[in-house]
Amino acid sequence: MFEKQSEDGYKLVLNGIEQKTLVYGKSTLMTEFRLQKGAMLPLHSHPHEQTGYLVNGHIRLTVGADTYEVLPGDSWCIPGNETHCAEIVTDSIAIEVFSPVREDYLP
Repeated sequence: MFEKQSEDGYKLVLNGIEQKTLVYGKSTLMTEFRLQKGAMLPLHSHPHEQTGYLVNGHIRLTVGADTYEVLPGDSWCIPGNETHCAEIVTDSIAIEVFSPVREDYLP
C-alpha cells in the first residue's frame, strides 16, 4: 500500500484531537494525530501495541505509573493492555503504529 500526502481524511476523535490513518497492512496500521494545546487523551487501554514518534510539539504522556515529557524526536512503545493517557502541552503532531491493526481506525 502506498499513500500520497493529503489534507483529506482527518477525523475528530476527541475534542482537540484529530486522527488520520496513513497506511495499513496485515499486521500494522500507521496513523497521524493532530493534537491541540490543552486537549486531553483520557486514561485508557487497548489490546494493540502502540509505537509512536513526536514530529513536533510537546505532550505529557503517562504510561502505567510513569509520566514522560515528550518533545520532538522522542519516541515510545506502549505494550498492549497497558493503561495510558496524554496531556497536550502545545499544538503537536504524532505518528503512531498499532499492532495488530486497529479495526476502528480503518478508513
